[in-house]
Amino acid sequence: MTTASQSADLSLLPSVNDVIELFEGQAPFAHGLVVMKARDVLSSLRERIHCGEPLPASSKSDLVSWVADEVRLSLRPGLRRVINATGVVLHTGLGRAPLSDEAVDALKWAARYCNVQADLEEGKRSRRETHVESLLRHITGCEAALVVNNNAAATLLTLTAIAKGKEVIVSRGELVEIGGSFRIPEVMAQSGAILVEVGCTNQTHLSDYVNAIGENTGVLLKVHTSNYKIQGFTGSVSLSRLSELAKANDLILVHDMGSGSLIDLEAYGLGDEPPARRSLEDGADLVTFSGDKLVGGPQAGVIIGKQSLVDGIRTHPLARAVRVDKLVLATMEATLRSFTDPRSAVERIPGLAMITMGREKIRKRASRFVRRLRRRAPHIQIRLIDGISKVGSGAFPVQELPTVLVEVSPPQGSAGDLARRLRKGEPSVFARVAQDKVLLDLRTVFPEEEKELVASVAEVLEC
Repeated sequence: MTTASQSADLSLLPSVNDVIELFEGQAPFAHGLVVMKARDVLSSLRERIHCGEPLPASSKSDLVSWVADEVRLSLRPGLRRVINATGVVLHTGLGRAPLSDEAVDALKWAARYCNVQADLEEGKRSRRETHVESLLRHITGCEAALVVNNNAAATLLTLTAIAKGKEVIVSRGELVEIGGSFRIPEVMAQSGAILVEVGCTNQTHLSDYVNAIGENTGVLLKVHTSNYKIQGFTGSVSLSRLSELAKANDLILVHDMGSGSLIDLEAYGLGDEPPARRSLEDGADLVTFSGDKLVGGPQAGVIIGKQSLVDGIRTHPLARAVRVDKLVLATMEATLRSFTDPRSAVERIPGLAMITMGREKIRKRASRFVRRLRRRAPHIQIRLIDGISKVGSGAFPVQELPTVLVEVSPPQGSAGDLARRLRKGEPSVFARVAQDKVLLDLRTVFPEEEKELVASVAEVLEC
């Protein structure tokens, strides 16, 4: 039964037409979509009233404006631009690697017509990956290359094409779980290959591989544990020694690099992520890795290696199911061009520039940011503290990147509430929360975003 108070609240609710009038001449949306969203909001308000919840406004005119605002919010795109102030460079939830300026430019022209699968000389149909294959050959020294939609697809396609029905030997210490709870054994099972585990979690010897080789063995698989590390009493077999074993037994050696890298990052204090070229030099017949982590490109999986093997993978029926579109190819090509000069790649690829950025550079930016914010909001509690950034997405899992954080104390409410309001702003701002403080790490904020970030934080703090 509806109470008198509920009836009064229900009578205050505006009609759909009352709301629609506020959109006349200003909303770039179809009339029907606005009507549908207005009905949804009004229906939600009726349910709140029946549940005894108070209305968000006390007058009909205020309710009309409130409903219109809710409709506008619901009509905003689900995917929105985000300022990443978390300090996690390859943030999976925020799209991993940010694209370079060259890659963003490539998106614009590739979004319309482009010669994705057309030979400009002959005017005939061509292979779509030709545009990136030549660059990968130059950068890695491979004979042939193929790009698919992610590294899990690269691994699945490779094993399906070369090892279906055959045994694949892999160390127990390398049976990794990747994002979304997908695991190497499950990917291998889907490929039709037969998993043969050797060694122990922390120790695998060459003799373990030797003893496991049988008549039905087709592949030796080495998986780089890029998203975790086993430390202490450990041992594994190098790629070069596995290569010798594979050649002696006429087997194929596959190296799943995971995150992957196209340049040697040891010079920047980042070890244990050897470049793809080195895997080939150490004797791998095929190498797979991600295109959207340390490479800094779009979501993609890369397969490089011997011509005969890559050609067989390329023509497998599954290859079409995991192929990439023109936007991925265009942005991947633009990204790879940056690696033709390894010395400048670190500057031109945003993710690499952020990962290799020194703490003193961040401190200068953070100090300038604090001065600007204090001018906008002089009464807030804010200070600089030392902290740690992360590479993210499983790359360099134990690597700590020293940074300087901007610590903001919420003037009222909790730090979690302040972080939520920052996320819901325009643009959305993602930050860290620790010990009831909001932490902003400028390592992952583009310099041209700092002015917007100051305005966003100041606006939320002043509310």
